[in-house]
Amino acid sequence: ITVVTWNVGTAMPPNDVTSLLHLNTGETNDVDMIAIGLQEVNSKINKRLKDALFTDQWSELFMDVLSPFHFILVSTVRMQGVILLVFSKYYHLPFLQDIQTDCTRTGLGGYWGNKGGVSVRLSIFGHMVCFLNCHLPAHLEKAEQRKEDFATILHMQQFEGRVANGILDHDLVFWFGDLNFRIESLDICFVKYAIDSNVLNQLWEKDQLNIAKSTWPVLRGFQEGPLNFPPTFKFDVGTNKYDSSAKKRKPAWTDRILWKIKSPSSGLEAGRHRPSQGVLSVSQLCYCSHMEYTVSDHKPVAAIFAVQFASKVDKPPIEIYVADEWSRPEQAVVRYKMAVGFHRSSWDWIGLYRVGFRHPKDYVSYVWARSDDGDRCLEKQLCAQVMFSEEALPKGNGEYILGYYSNTSSSIAGVTEPFQISLPRSDEGSSPTDSSGSSSEEDDSTLVLLAPKSRSPSPGKMKRHRSRSPSLAKFQGLILRPSSRDRGMSRSPSPQSRRGLPRDIPTIHVPQKEVGQAADSLEGRSFYQTVQEQGGPRCVSTDSPLGRADPRNLGLLPALRLEMIDQVLGRRQENVDQGYYPCRRVSPTSPPGSCTSPKEGCSP
Repeated sequence: ITVVTWNVGTAMPPNDVTSLLHLNTGETNDVDMIAIGLQEVNSKINKRLKDALFTDQWSELFMDVLSPFHFILVSTVRMQGVILLVFSKYYHLPFLQDIQTDCTRTGLGGYWGNKGGVSVRLSIFGHMVCFLNCHLPAHLEKAEQRKEDFATILHMQQFEGRVANGILDHDLVFWFGDLNFRIESLDICFVKYAIDSNVLNQLWEKDQLNIAKSTWPVLRGFQEGPLNFPPTFKFDVGTNKYDSSAKKRKPAWTDRILWKIKSPSSGLEAGRHRPSQGVLSVSQLCYCSHMEYTVSDHKPVAAIFAVQFASKVDKPPIEIYVADEWSRPEQAVVRYKMAVGFHRSSWDWIGLYRVGFRHPKDYVSYVWARSDDGDRCLEKQLCAQVMFSEEALPKGNGEYILGYYSNTSSSIAGVTEPFQISLPRSDEGSSPTDSSGSSSEEDDSTLVLLAPKSRSPSPGKMKRHRSRSPSLAKFQGLILRPSSRDRGMSRSPSPQSRRGLPRDIPTIHVPQKEVGQAADSLEGRSFYQTVQEQGGPRCVSTDSPLGRADPRNLGLLPALRLEMIDQVLGRRQENVDQGYYPCRRVSPTSPPGSCTSPKEGCSP
C-alpha cells in the first residue's frame, strides 16, 4: 500500500507525478493500493462552483496517470480543500467491500472545512482498514488545539455496520496529512544548520509530534518511520529554498504519515478474536519526501507499506463467466454466479470496460443484472444469464473487462480477466455506442463521481454513457457556445444528446426595436412562440427546430428573457406613451388572457 500526502497550496497540478507515486520504479508492480491525501486544493468560490459539477483537476491528473497501470479509483471524498483518493488494482475490486466515507470540519469551531479530516474506510480481503487524511491547525503555539481537533475527528466520525464503527475500531488505520506539528525550542539558525549538515536526528526530540506520541493518550499505538528526509515546510514556491520572506518561518516536518494496528485486547467480539488480531503485521518499506516538486510551499511525502493479514477472503461475491472473444453479437452472453449471502438488487448491473478504465462508472456499455430467475439462481447456486444487445457493443478490436456493480455495496463485486472483442465497424461510421475515444481530448474536468455518503450515480442516471468520465447532459435544443479548446469535440455525451441536435436550427436574431412577445395556447399544442418580424407575428410549434431551441421547452429551465435594462425601460416608456400595456405572462403554461390591462388588477 502506497500512501501520499501533499499540501498543494492552491497550486495547479504539475505535468508529471510519476516519481511521486513511485511509478517509474520496479516497486509499482508489487503495489496493490494507493491512497492520496491532498490539502489546500483551490477552494475559492469560482473553483468550488466548477468542482461541484466537475471533478477537480488534481483528481483527474491522478486518474489519468494511474489508469495505464491498471489502478482504478475505488472511492474519494472531499471537504473544501481536503481531498482523499483511494485507488486499487482492478482485480482486487471484488475483495474491497463495505466502502464508506466521512468528513469532520474543525475550522471556525466546526463550521468551516478548511481544517478537519476526511476518511475512507473499507474491508480489504475481509479486514477493516481506514485511511484518514487530516489538515490540523497551524503555528507553533497551537499544539494543544491540534490534539483537541484530532480527538474531535476520532469521536465524530462513525460508520454504519456491525463492526468497526469508529476509526480506531478498524484493524488498521493510516493517519496522514498536513498535521502542522512544528519544532520546539531550537532557533531557526540551528535548525537550518542541522538540515545543511544532515544531522536531522538532532531535531527529532524537539519535534512536537514525537513528543506527543509519548504523552498524548489519543496517539497511543500510532507508529511512524524515522524522519530521514529534510523538513517539508516552508519553501519559497518554485524553489528548494526555505522561507526567505520577512516572516522567515522555521522549517518543520508538518507533513506526516503514521499507522496504527488494532491491539488484540480491543478486538474481542462475542468471546473470540477477530481473524486478523495478533498476526496482522505492517512493515514500512519507504518513507521519503520529494524535493523535485516545487509548485507548493510544502514538499509531498510518500510511504510504501507491506501489510500481511492472517487470512484472506479469496472468493469474490460474484463470479462472471464469459467467452475468450466476442467476434459476433450473439456471443455477447454473460453468465454469473452469486455467492451465498450476497445481497442482490434489481439495480445491479454489469458494465463493459476497456482495459485501463479509471473508475466504476467509466464503462463503455452496461446491461441490467435483472435475470428473471435471479432469486432462484441465488438460492440454488445456479448461474444467471444476461446478454448485451448488438447496438450496445463497441465496434472494432480491443481488450475489455466485465464488472458486476452492486448497488447495495456501491462497489464492483466481480470482474473478469481481459478478453477480446472483434466486431466489424459499421459502414455508416462509428457506432453511437462506441464513442469512448471522443473523450481522449476532453476538458481536464469531469463530473464528480463519488461524493461523500453517496458514491456515484446508478446507470439509469447515466444511461448509455460511453466516455471515460461523465459530463454535463446536453439537452436537445440547448446550444452552448464551446470554449476554444472544446470547440469541435464532444464532452462526454449523455443520453439526451444521442439523438443529435438538428442541423437546421436557425439563428434567432432579436432586433433592438422588438415590440414584444406573446404566447398563445392552442388546442393540441403545448407551446407556441411569437416572434415579431416585418411580416407580422408568426407561431412556431414545438415540433419545429425553432420551437425545440427555446429553453422553456426543456422542462428544466425557468421561463426567462434576458434583455438590456435600457432597452426594456425605453420600450416600456414608449408603450405607455402610446397607451399600450404589455401583458404579464408568468410562464409558458399560464392560461391565455389571464391579464389584459392594469385595470383588471395586473401590474404591467
